[in-house]
Amino acid sequence: MAEPFSAFMARALFDPERGYYTRHIKTVGARGDFSTSATLSPSLGNAVAAWLKSESCLQPQVRHVIEVGAGEGSLMHTVRRALGWWTRRRFTFHIVETSPVLRKEQERKLAGRVVWHPSLESALAAAQGHAFIYHNELLDAFPVTLVQWSVAEQRWLEVWVPEALHPHELDAAHFSVLQHTAFAEGQRCELHVSVRDWLQQWTPHWKSGAMLTIDYGDFFPQLYHRRPQGTLRAYLLHQRLIGADIYANPGRQDITADINFTDYSAWLQALGVVEFSQQTLAQFLHSHSAPAWLTNPDGAGTAFKCFVHRRQDGAS
Repeated sequence: MAEPFSAFMARALFDPERGYYTRHIKTVGARGDFSTSATLSPSLGNAVAAWLKSESCLQPQVRHVIEVGAGEGSLMHTVRRALGWWTRRRFTFHIVETSPVLRKEQERKLAGRVVWHPSLESALAAAQGHAFIYHNELLDAFPVTLVQWSVAEQRWLEVWVPEALHPHELDAAHFSVLQHTAFAEGQRCELHVSVRDWLQQWTPHWKSGAMLTIDYGDFFPQLYHRRPQGTLRAYLLHQRLIGADIYANPGRQDITADINFTDYSAWLQALGVVEFSQQTLAQFLHSHSAPAWLTNPDGAGTAFKCFVHRRQDGAS
């Protein structure tokens, strides 16, 4: 049955019975299909802990910490340890996790130390709206709307599965890609409509605190420089798959796309969330003795970006 690529990706990753994250992901790291910076080094956890300490000095009334999408629990484990006993006791720690498989891994590592929630809205309710939030490589797993530029028609068309092109119904005002008409024939781009919907769902419940976003991506249009097929790819046993291989193992491999930070920043600004800083991962980790592969300006150090946004009481 034909369906938009976004629907295919959502089923492949999150179908309750056959989805990759809901059923088939075993773990994150060397024994899984992919690794994250948190599973390869404690440096990121140490840096996040330092960030929490600095934010707590600015908003000492905030006593809740929420990690969204905690993988197998390594980052939260390192963050708590790096905070130290005296600082740690000031906070209540929460994890938002939708994957039953990963939650079991987290519970083995963190049982009794954190509170689990099925959504960020429920975690914020437990924190009465006052929380420090962080997420690492979360947004890149959200399903994307895949579009392709047609020179002949001078418009963007949506990619469906099996592969076919259809008119899209999106408001171009919300997506920088759709406002751009200078690409070559067949250029593909990803629109994170699901990320925008997610932000709109939970930000009204956030009263104060700060959010740290860590993910791979870039600003538009440089995000697609020399990438005519876009940034979409899959990972299976640490192998990078592109093109038709993305469709080959639905439910048994990760599917991901880079984040368009031009859109992400604009969406948060429209929701009344103030951007305080943006850095590369290398800059964020600079003072935390990170290994060279993480701070390498030609690798993960610049491919990943770190954003800090703040919410103040009374913000609309």
